[in-house]
Amino acid sequence: EWPLRPGFDYNPNMAVCMKVEIWVQLLATLDKLLTLLEQHREVHFNEGMPEEEENLEDPERTLTVSGSILVIMERTDDEFTKLLRNLDPHGTEYVERLSDEAKLCSLILRVKAELGHRRASHEEMCRTYLREIEHLYYKVDYKADEDSGPDSSKAKMDQLCKYIYRYDSTDRIRTRAMLCHIYHHALHNRWSEGRDLMLMSHLQQSISHADIPTKILHNRTMVQLGLCAFRKGLIQHAHTTLNEIQSSQKSKELLAQGLSTQRMSERNLEQEKIEKQRQIPFHMHINLELLEYSYLTCAMLLEVPHMAAHQFDQRKKLSRTFHYQLRNAEKSPLIGPPDSMREHLVAAAKAMMKADWKTCADTLLAHKIWGLMPRAEEVKEMLKQKIKEESLRTYMFTYSACYDSISPHVLSRMFDLSNAQINALISKMILNDELKASWDKPTELLMLHRAESSKLQSLAKQTADKLTYVMDNTEKMLQQGTPFTSKGSAPSGLPWNSTWTNNMYMNKGGAQGYSGNQSYSGQSYQGRQNYSNQGDRSGGYQKRNYNSAGGAGYNRKTGGNYNNSGYNNYNRKQNYSQSAY
Repeated sequence: EWPLRPGFDYNPNMAVCMKVEIWVQLLATLDKLLTLLEQHREVHFNEGMPEEEENLEDPERTLTVSGSILVIMERTDDEFTKLLRNLDPHGTEYVERLSDEAKLCSLILRVKAELGHRRASHEEMCRTYLREIEHLYYKVDYKADEDSGPDSSKAKMDQLCKYIYRYDSTDRIRTRAMLCHIYHHALHNRWSEGRDLMLMSHLQQSISHADIPTKILHNRTMVQLGLCAFRKGLIQHAHTTLNEIQSSQKSKELLAQGLSTQRMSERNLEQEKIEKQRQIPFHMHINLELLEYSYLTCAMLLEVPHMAAHQFDQRKKLSRTFHYQLRNAEKSPLIGPPDSMREHLVAAAKAMMKADWKTCADTLLAHKIWGLMPRAEEVKEMLKQKIKEESLRTYMFTYSACYDSISPHVLSRMFDLSNAQINALISKMILNDELKASWDKPTELLMLHRAESSKLQSLAKQTADKLTYVMDNTEKMLQQGTPFTSKGSAPSGLPWNSTWTNNMYMNKGGAQGYSGNQSYSGQSYQGRQNYSNQGDRSGGYQKRNYNSAGGAGYNRKTGGNYNNSGYNNYNRKQNYSQSAY
């Protein structure tokens, strides 16, 4: 019997972590067990063997033990994760237990070496390699740029992951190893390697069929890849990558970094308990405030020039989250100096709308959150350069109609850019048909052409946009199989507060009927009543019998009044009144 089994079976509830004292004893016992296995390699262990078939005494037969050292190592690793998950991350006990990770990683390496010596199967080796990868992929190697030898973290990750790519027969282990590999590339600013590996693996097409922990790892990898693109200055790629996580307003849940208090009503106690068991330890978290600020900064750099270029078409929005922040800021009755992260961003965006790049850069970079960004000074310089370029684009979109010509030297002084950069940016705008202008080489001036659309052209464009919108909606309804007559407004002739459905109005061969609960002149008209038409409908109530639930009737041929107990008289020249029905 394994000496570790009492420690694992101390708590029958798998969702509850073990006590710290038992955890310390577990590590010590596992270390002793590995030492015994290394000294007595003639002893074999078999995971599927019943305990009755163990042989520990007869030396003439092979000494065999029921169990698996790999399973024990995986169980110990899972207990370590549960222990960190249930500790206060801001307390000293969390730091003390986190120091046990070095011991655990050493035990994993010893298990890997022991399995290799005993010539374990490729499946068992892949499981061991994955445990080693999961303790390595999220750690920053600060000597990654200097050290590129075989002992570097990059070389170690390549070796471990490529072994799994080659020998693994299960999709889950290969998928998790690949996501960890991409995460490690993105963490160390290797954008090209991480992006290429993500695209070649086609993980985004197959991740929907994976289990929830693997989906969480995929979300973390995509966020890290987006932050890597942001640090590299690839604003469009960063915005596209981060948009799916940030626009959902569920970044905490998607990254397994806590539960949002605003969505407590959307889950019951059982769901909340399950989601808490999926949380990752605190030291592996991605800073959510830094993530949001990076995403909104990308949105600002893309959206402000876009808004200046489409001043009269506000339907085209690149980032709804960014517009939401602008609308909230406009609702504030008192605008003071920016304090929070979002206030800094809104103030910077308003300065960029005025093409005031210096105020925009000072306001955006003044927040202390940038100190948490790796290579903070390089990122700040990159952002300042991007702000100058996008402020120039905003200025040209906004004020180009006021100029007949403008010198690039003036723009160079205004936005602190070289003449070559000015020429490159404006030439790109001209080629993309964003700016109606041309260069005059003899005078070195930018000649601006006014190409204002006529009223007929504006109306034609609006009509085309509306037709495109109707066509898109029609195609969506056809794809979803939504019937056009399932629900809509009441047809003309029915009471104003009638509910119109397929079963409510029927017209077949001159017969007309109404069913359902309708309201007429403030009083309830029950569906048990019906009209029957036996003649020409244009004659009003002529030749028509009215049958109520009480059996009272009225025949228009007699021209008499309809009297019933509890009802007022009905005259042909009078309308219905509330007292009558």
